[in-house]
Amino acid sequence: MTTTPSARKVPARASEARARLLATAGRLFYAEGIRAVGVDRVIEEAKVTRATFYRHFPGKEDLVCAYLEDTDQSIRARVAAGAQQISSPAGLLDLLVEGIGQEMCSPGFRGCPFINAAAEYPDRESPVHQAVLRHRAWFRETLAETFRGSGHPDPEQAADIMLALRDGAMVAGYLGDPEAARLTLARAVGTLATAR
Repeated sequence: MTTTPSARKVPARASEARARLLATAGRLFYAEGIRAVGVDRVIEEAKVTRATFYRHFPGKEDLVCAYLEDTDQSIRARVAAGAQQISSPAGLLDLLVEGIGQEMCSPGFRGCPFINAAAEYPDRESPVHQAVLRHRAWFRETLAETFRGSGHPDPEQAADIMLALRDGAMVAGYLGDPEAARLTLARAVGTLATAR
């Protein structure tokens, strides 16, 4: 894979302006789609100058990657916090399913931000698609560890099945009745977790 200048890892500079850019981009990208939202709109709504934008992000692709990485880190932090409060792998699995269900039933839900990004950036070699794959690999391994810890006979397959269930529930929650999708996911994962 060739690394273009904008695909190189740029060290994140912590600043209020960068935080506003990320928050604005995240809101717009999730609500309207990544390719539908231009840099000019993000700059305008974040109330920063063009120079400030380019000081933090060499290009739009870098902003998209930062948005996905920020979303990934937020999810990882929530899972880690939940894991510290839960005493068993089964409890963590319940917590994950509950969190997914709450997300699906929240106002403005538009599906999984990572699946949405992968659909807009189908080239597996693109930095955006790679950010999606990194998040997915982490989540799948988290699921496998949880099933492994709960004594599931095939934790790898259980993780794959739960990931597929979660993906399907996210789509069903967006396109149909989110509460029905939440209940279906909970029942299906409950069956999967007790499979021996």
